[in-house]
Amino acid sequence: MGRLGLGIAVGCALAACIVAAAMVGKRARRRRKWKKMVKVLEELEECCDTPVGRLKQVVDAMAVEMHAGLASEGGSKLKMLLTYVDKLSNGSEKGTYYALDLGGTNFRVLRVHLGGQRSAILGQDIDRQPIPQHLMTSTSKDLFDFIASSLKDFIEKEGNGLEQPSPRRRELGFTFSFPVKQTSVSSGILMKWTKGFAIEDTIGRDVSECLQLAMSRKGLDVRVAALVNDTVGTLALGHYNDEDTVAAVIIGTGTNACYLERADAIIKCQGLLTTSGGMVVNMEWGNFWSSHLPRTSFDIDLDIASPNPNDQGFEKMISGMYLGDIVRRVLLRMSEESDDFGPSSSKLATPFVLRTPLMAAMHEDDSPDLNEVAKILEVLELPDVPVKVRKLVVKVCDVITRRAARLAAAGIVGILKKIGRDGSGGIASGKFRSDRPSRMRRTVVAIEGGLYTSCTLFREYLNEAMAEILGEEVSSHVILRVMEDGSGTGAALVAAANSVSEADRVQLQ
Repeated sequence: MGRLGLGIAVGCALAACIVAAAMVGKRARRRRKWKKMVKVLEELEECCDTPVGRLKQVVDAMAVEMHAGLASEGGSKLKMLLTYVDKLSNGSEKGTYYALDLGGTNFRVLRVHLGGQRSAILGQDIDRQPIPQHLMTSTSKDLFDFIASSLKDFIEKEGNGLEQPSPRRRELGFTFSFPVKQTSVSSGILMKWTKGFAIEDTIGRDVSECLQLAMSRKGLDVRVAALVNDTVGTLALGHYNDEDTVAAVIIGTGTNACYLERADAIIKCQGLLTTSGGMVVNMEWGNFWSSHLPRTSFDIDLDIASPNPNDQGFEKMISGMYLGDIVRRVLLRMSEESDDFGPSSSKLATPFVLRTPLMAAMHEDDSPDLNEVAKILEVLELPDVPVKVRKLVVKVCDVITRRAARLAAAGIVGILKKIGRDGSGGIASGKFRSDRPSRMRRTVVAIEGGLYTSCTLFREYLNEAMAEILGEEVSSHVILRVMEDGSGTGAALVAAANSVSEADRVQLQ
């Protein structure tokens, strides 16, 4: 071989070595980036871990905060608000009653016909419609006029086989699912808006009066007989169907809980008298906080960027309004660590672009190639994401969903612990004593909200955690029961229980 041929051969070999080295270097860089992305997931899993020991610490913290909130105003992050609902429907109520349900992005009008015995709802009509976006930040008059107009349209369509109401004035239950300081069973002052509402001139006003004035402007002869939030309505329906129902939890766009408390345990209201000896307490548990909650840097960033930093900490970890955005923040961090997601997406950097229903759809995608995940990522301007990356996305959804469900379970058990329904009174060494009958009472918790009712894996994780915390024997006595349209129908039931004109049954001495 001549010198020229040798030179060419050496040059080709050198070029091949350079190409090979470049390819090896590229693969090494990709592996490093992949490992960085996996590390984000591993750190997330570690920070979100909820072993049963930690959940029991959350249970104890919830019970302690409940005690503190009942002892004094401002004594706890939990507001523990009096509802003045001291007696729930017992089934004897008869007639037709109405309800308005304002609790989020949708608004409902209901008509309920009661037959005079437990679980005897003879029929009901429901009309659903979205709240126009502009009304969520408009004026009090605009919002309540819209509500009153909707009610008027609904009443004018009365019929559909239901017995017509008597000539007496119509009675209405108003489900208003925002923090309210109740002043009676039918009135309350709005403390603050949540869930995207921001109507300044309503804060500090009696929301029942706002509705009553709007109905008068529309020529409606309707009395607000009860003002409740969605949890109280759900509890009312649960108790109407099953008298062992002692608490209600909403796990949807937002989250909250209420329960039946002994009147003498509400220390901050000395001299509180009720005919039943108890009262429904609205916990406003979305604001619960404890150092035992497994918080991540993504939670901190979300909180800082929110309109209400350092507020609603529990809600931001377990409710549908926030879970999708936590996942989005994790995916954004991953995309910054690796180009496996493809070119950077400005859409992925947009807060709340990934809504929780989309997150749930990705989480529950069981197709071999995760096609649903691919479609949703395309909506986020992340096309052609490899299957191995899609699997990571599903895992992120799983970690955030599982943490939320297990924390919600701990919150529920915290309520049961506070009222002595967690089995501790009838248990020795973790088991029921064999020498005496169990003292564990049957306990029903009513649940409403799309996160629990529609997200299969969320529901499974929550139920699983309840069993872990309570133990198999105790958990068999605790029933979580879904209430369909509980917040609205329950408001009508509370209105029915408070429809007869009589002296207030709840008094302060």
